[in-house]
Amino acid sequence: MNPLLLAALGGTLIAAGAWVMIMLRFARPSLAERLTDPAPPPPEPTTAKSGGWAARLGASGVPLLAAAGLPTARTRARLRICDHDTPAYLAEKTTTGLIGIGLPPLLGGLLALAGVPVASFYGLAAWGVFAAVLWMAPDLALREAAAKRRDEMRHTLAAFADLVVIALAGGAGVTGALEAAAHTGGPAMGRIRTTLRAAAIRREEPWTALRQLGERYGLEEFDELAASLQLAGTDGARVRASLAAKAKSLRTRHLAALDADAQAATERMSLPVVLLFAGFLLLIGYPALSLILTSL
Repeated sequence: MNPLLLAALGGTLIAAGAWVMIMLRFARPSLAERLTDPAPPPPEPTTAKSGGWAARLGASGVPLLAAAGLPTARTRARLRICDHDTPAYLAEKTTTGLIGIGLPPLLGGLLALAGVPVASFYGLAAWGVFAAVLWMAPDLALREAAAKRRDEMRHTLAAFADLVVIALAGGAGVTGALEAAAHTGGPAMGRIRTTLRAAAIRREEPWTALRQLGERYGLEEFDELAASLQLAGTDGARVRASLAAKAKSLRTRHLAALDADAQAATERMSLPVVLLFAGFLLLIGYPALSLILTSL
């Protein structure tokens, strides 16, 4: 076998082993996290279990990946945000990993039988890149879905705060204003409504439930709103003006985020135009340049 191919294969195996060791080291919780008593988990809606072919095909690899320390703490938080099932995620990751590892050799064998040489350093590098991309595909999709959920909850919170202020102005109490504000449409508002109903069943304060919901989604805005509501509910303070200011602040952040997204989309739209113009210049200039070079 080619020495360069052997060296590349050995380097790939060493890098894969080092990556697995690092993953196992940082995936497991530390001793301090094991000794710390975990906080009671917030109420979660019904978990959306995936029943696709990827989950069914990779079900046998779930115990192996779980024993390896997967998913990580950050991935578990994203799974809670997206209401995804952990075994389904591990099964999908197993399936994509097996496809990334097994599909290129199969195609390479078919090409070798057809007489096409594929055993080279570039083929091995393409195999490694393809396997890495497929292995990380579920994580990338989960990260994007979690970011969309967090943005949706942040935007919904701004509308929820406005509705709470309106209900307070109508003479409702803090609890009644929260219940009235939560009875609107939208899946994000439904999660807030479910959290408040679960807190009422457990006889917990609604601002505590909102604070736990904010910790689940990693949003500080929930904590700020819960602090204002707690001040109104426990001390009897007239904080309608404070809540109105908080709602205005959340609404301003929402509009600023929408404006930033619009500006980013505008900048992305200019890139195809620049590439099209560069291609047009190349199409016009290449014949002239070719004629000059051939006439020398």
